[in-house]
Amino acid sequence: MNHFYIKDNRLYAENFLVEDLVKEFGSPLYLYSKNQILRNYREINQPLVSSKLDFINCYAIKANSNPEILKLLSEEGAGAEVASGGELYLALKFGYLRNKITFTGVGKTDEEIEYALRENIFNFTVESLQEIQVISEIAHNLGVIARISIRVNPDIDAKTHPYITTGMKENKFGIDSKDILEVFRTSSKLPNIDVIGIHSHIGSQITEVNPYIEAVKYLGDLIEKVEKMGIHISYLNFGGGFGVKYKNVLSHRYIPLEDDSETGYASLGEHVESVIKLLSSYNKKLVIEPGRSLVANAGVLVGKVLYIKQGELKKFVITDTGMNDLMRPCLYQAYHQVVPLNLKDTGFETVDIVGPVCETSDFLAVKRSIQKLERGDRFAVMTTGAYGYSLSSNYNARLRPAEVLVDGDKYHLIREREKVEELHY
Repeated sequence: MNHFYIKDNRLYAENFLVEDLVKEFGSPLYLYSKNQILRNYREINQPLVSSKLDFINCYAIKANSNPEILKLLSEEGAGAEVASGGELYLALKFGYLRNKITFTGVGKTDEEIEYALRENIFNFTVESLQEIQVISEIAHNLGVIARISIRVNPDIDAKTHPYITTGMKENKFGIDSKDILEVFRTSSKLPNIDVIGIHSHIGSQITEVNPYIEAVKYLGDLIEKVEKMGIHISYLNFGGGFGVKYKNVLSHRYIPLEDDSETGYASLGEHVESVIKLLSSYNKKLVIEPGRSLVANAGVLVGKVLYIKQGELKKFVITDTGMNDLMRPCLYQAYHQVVPLNLKDTGFETVDIVGPVCETSDFLAVKRSIQKLERGDRFAVMTTGAYGYSLSSNYNARLRPAEVLVDGDKYHLIREREKVEELHY
């Protein structure tokens, strides 16, 4: 995370002290690095450009849909992966080209399908035969052709958290491998349907290359079988899921070193290059859908310590930053490094860092070793640029945080903190 760093025992975002920014905008505060986002996008995109493959790099909007971030990636030439009619609206509003928009998701409504067809987007990723039949009927009524990529569930273990794995038999995503050939055969005969591709996305936060290699080999065999049926496949959509580092993001003598099972995780470039090597022999156009890997390590969530509470069994650091601001620890038991904005030689203690929401599951970190914190201390929750604000809520009638984008020696408020008057229940 090169654009968030420690200098003179204090945390910086590009050229700014994080503490100065939170003093101006308050907390909780989402803070993003523009140049980290650009660096991540280019690290993924450059191997694809160099490979001479025909490809579309579609940003998964669900990861972070702030308008300024959407515009930033659109201006870089990214396409968009959308999972709802609302995300399609955002993609179109902020400059994504229709021929670079792919619509995923297991539960598209008839209205969303019609909207996407009228906008003539590049492609639907379809997840069931019944969905394909519905798209065919709506496209026929509109007198248009619907381009589809059929998503297969290859039953491959992505070796990630069970809530974010998507390519195993027990997951709701994709079509079972035992049924996939019959679905291709039936779909190719439906009116107003053009089967252009195969889609496979086995999960999110994948830190090893091997699951991708296994998936590519499976897809190669499937392509051969499908084309023997007389169905030409032009596109191979490989989804996203490239893992990012959450532990030991920042290192310093006043920050405890965490046990890290992801020490050998592949870089973004290594992930992409491993896929490219295997795909080059298939002579297919490639679609990828990175989300987390573009924005996660480009964001931090800044909070403040409200109280210190010593219980009989553990010590609690109670903060102004709750599960409504950052859902991932509660939802996935996800780990995020917590770093004080001002590092001090106080020694380490083990605490639960919790929020103000009326839920036991409202925590940022459990049994976490950290420097001794006091009321008023500020801290940053690292790697929160993805699925942070986008999963936030008004639970307990709490107000969503402000968002600020830092760009070198400039910064911009890109979303104001909500006001109480804006709550509508």
